[in-house]
Amino acid sequence: MQSELTLRSNLATLTLDPAHQPELTLSPRLAELTLGSACHPEMTLSPGSTELTLDPAHQPEETSAPNLAELTLEPVHCRPELLDACADLINEQWPRSRASRLHSLGQSSDAFPLCLMLLSPSPTPEAAPIVVGHARLSRVLDRPQSLLVETVVVARALRGRGFGRRLMEGLEVFAQARGFRRLHLTTHDQLQFYAHLGYQLGEPVQGLVFTSQRLPATLLRAFPRAPFPRQPCKASSLTAQTAPRAPKGPSLPPPPPLPEPLTTSPPPPAGPLPQSLLETQYQDLRGCPIFWMEKDI
Repeated sequence: MQSELTLRSNLATLTLDPAHQPELTLSPRLAELTLGSACHPEMTLSPGSTELTLDPAHQPEETSAPNLAELTLEPVHCRPELLDACADLINEQWPRSRASRLHSLGQSSDAFPLCLMLLSPSPTPEAAPIVVGHARLSRVLDRPQSLLVETVVVARALRGRGFGRRLMEGLEVFAQARGFRRLHLTTHDQLQFYAHLGYQLGEPVQGLVFTSQRLPATLLRAFPRAPFPRQPCKASSLTAQTAPRAPKGPSLPPPPPLPEPLTTSPPPPAGPLPQSLLETQYQDLRGCPIFWMEKDI
């Protein structure tokens, strides 16, 4: 192992102990210097230049982001081999038991609800695609041309690079191709992101966990018109509720009318209360403020 480092120039000679090297500034006038110690990567300083070259074998590798143009959007039930990777992506944002998450993803179907994955091609042909995003689409009660967007997430390392926009734009194309004309969603803190995509504040809707055209008729047949015949009311109950007779004698004068209130409050406005991007009247199940947004596509 090299025990000392000697730099020679036309002016002076400097010898440094490698264990206690201070910060060193090299003049461009120095001749070519090569460090070949086993404790250092190969480094070359060219004469007349301050350019520093490192051995590529010792350079750290940079993680390249997927190309936005190569991303695809595919239903999770069409790629069952990616269920585990998709579950890991969602659980990174919203921790949940793996079995429960896989069960929820396994309910995806063309009949809705439907889970979509944003995929990037793998670096090698034999490897599986990389799951970089996810969103779930559900049908909306009493709104046949609407879909509810839920569980929108992008890989943490890729956020802020346009993948969220690419995912939402892909959802719009996917929904349009199947005859839907409006998307609904909720958010706690991403109002500006969705507003830039054209979403506006809206009203709450009810997403359907499962859908079937025969569902209403099935429910009606399950409950008969008169499930339990009512028992006739007993006379004793009616008698107990009758008002007692007034005693005989002169009737008492009626009580004086109640005084009118000094101030009257205005009637409440009809319809939902107004919203803004800073305040909302809606809350989630935990009591946190939540914003409902929608967009015509």
